[in-house]
Amino acid sequence: MAAEERAPLLEAAARRSGREQPHLGKIRNGNLYLATFAAVLGPLSFGFVLGYSSPAIPELESNVNPNLKLDSTQASWFGSLVTIGAAVGGIVGGWLVDKFGRKRSLMMCGLPYITGFTVIVGAQKIWMLYTGRIMTGLASGITSLIVPVYISETAHPKVRGLLGSCVQLMVVTGIMGAYVGGMILPWYWLAVFSSVPPTIMVILMCFMPETPRYLLSKNKRSEALAVLVWLRGPEVDCEQECRQIEESCSAQNTKFVLSDLKDSTVYKPLLIGIFLMLFQQLSGINAVMFYAETIFERANFKHSSEGSVIVGVVQVVFTAIAALIMDKAGRKILLAISAVIMAISTLVFGVYFKIWQENVNNSSLHKAYAQNSVSVATDAPTWLPLICLVIFIAGFAIGCGPIPWLVMSEIFPVRVRGIASGACVLTNWITAFLVTKEFNDLLENITQYGTFWLFSGFSFMNLLFTILFVPETKGKTLEQIEAHFKGSTYRLAN
Repeated sequence: MAAEERAPLLEAAARRSGREQPHLGKIRNGNLYLATFAAVLGPLSFGFVLGYSSPAIPELESNVNPNLKLDSTQASWFGSLVTIGAAVGGIVGGWLVDKFGRKRSLMMCGLPYITGFTVIVGAQKIWMLYTGRIMTGLASGITSLIVPVYISETAHPKVRGLLGSCVQLMVVTGIMGAYVGGMILPWYWLAVFSSVPPTIMVILMCFMPETPRYLLSKNKRSEALAVLVWLRGPEVDCEQECRQIEESCSAQNTKFVLSDLKDSTVYKPLLIGIFLMLFQQLSGINAVMFYAETIFERANFKHSSEGSVIVGVVQVVFTAIAALIMDKAGRKILLAISAVIMAISTLVFGVYFKIWQENVNNSSLHKAYAQNSVSVATDAPTWLPLICLVIFIAGFAIGCGPIPWLVMSEIFPVRVRGIASGACVLTNWITAFLVTKEFNDLLENITQYGTFWLFSGFSFMNLLFTILFVPETKGKTLEQIEAHFKGSTYRLAN
């Protein structure tokens, strides 16, 4: 069906969805929350993967087993191979989610999680550690694509922001869990512990339903209606919502073709999703985290693990706050506030490193040593980077962390949701890898303060992009959002 022919049907579905919002007052959310809990065990597993390297690397670097002892280069690869696996996972996940559905794809990604951690536990050579990290990274990439889509297609507008934000909340909870677990457990038992969430996820997802939108896209109307009744409760007239979704699905081709890129309901949200993922990584989140250990050491923390736990707590608290206010404040305003906070904090980070550099230049220390030791700048205020670190992480957690993933799950038509989400996930992880890989070169070529001022500039660009191009999706059905990108008269509120 041509884009011009689909337009009236999309607008009709959007208008119908707008008229039928009052029925949401009768909804019972218990089963929806249960399905969401089962799904977000995937992002919890993802968080354990991300956080695992921080406590594991120091142990592996001092390992008494010469076959598993990492040098600095090998430790760097051990940490960064996850991003490569996740980038591949974005591609694979985009195919899986359309081929096998949201539920089965999520269950399938539990296998590389569990297998990857098992390989790490039983590793006899360093390449086995690498293999385990790539496999868990692959599962993480698939999870980061599928879970937001699953939640957005099962949730209703009143709670979609809250439940969608739980994805990032569970990621940072998993990271903190890995940090805390690393203070108690050796690296191999930590790997065993990290394999528990994906195991539980697979078991619980066996009893959870497929999403109504996917079922209707496969012409399984009776199954979709039964799922809606289970999700919404017996007091809701689910026939109305089912008809609304069905109209939207019937207005679309069931398979993606290249000519779809000419459709404004595809290329507009695709560009928005890609740029949100780019700006998320170009904000400097990995760079700031790179300096976290040194900052906490300068603030007189006896153990860097204490600082890591503080970082984890800040992430969890502010991500939880974002989840609670997401459906009231809106996505756009939180994303804008987040960009402002991150821009200012990285700007001040740059000022701190400028002061540090001037102190170094005025000292009698050898330049080569000075470039590798922040602690030589005795006149630089130690409290400044510590405060900036906490503010930066808090700003990231309330907006730039969770919202790109949430918006990605809301703005794509069902016929391209898999491949378009895959493109966004691939963009995110490739950018994360490149920023991490090239960070040291940036420090050498444009100095430390110049690097952080560059990150500040990207955050200001993110602010402008959000104001000019990102729509507010708060309280809107997925059909209304699609009609907005079509340029229909039934528009989203800005």
